[in-house]
Amino acid sequence: MSMAYEEYMRQVVLPMRAELTENGFKELTTEEEVEQYMEKAEGTTLVVINSVCGCAAGLARPAAVTSLQHDQTPDHLITVFAGQDKEATAKMRSYFSDIPPSSPSMAILKGNKVVHFIPREQIEGATPEDVIRNLALAYNEHCSN
Repeated sequence: MSMAYEEYMRQVVLPMRAELTENGFKELTTEEEVEQYMEKAEGTTLVVINSVCGCAAGLARPAAVTSLQHDQTPDHLITVFAGQDKEATAKMRSYFSDIPPSSPSMAILKGNKVVHFIPREQIEGATPEDVIRNLALAYNEHCSN
């Protein structure tokens, strides 16, 4: 790919990244950052595998942000960007053992173990309220704050 294309894509996704980072998500952009986070992960974490697709823009990101208004929420919020930070995304997915790659998607971790996963198939075609409800029920079960 040309450098002009790569720079263009970096610029295009800035607001897509900001939608999560401006709402408390820590972005992990390298394989090393993912590894460091996962080696020390404690408590509960919501991981959002971000994407440029329409279901990420219209459903996944807004639902993830809105879900944080629930009484129970994860201790930590992190995100990796599929198609942009490829090594970071691949490294994060390596912790999701038998779960096929899916973007956008969301995982709730206890420590570094997946206890709840929402694949693209449960996001695309759903309503934002459906995704928020899915997250809220998982927060109730796995998060205690």
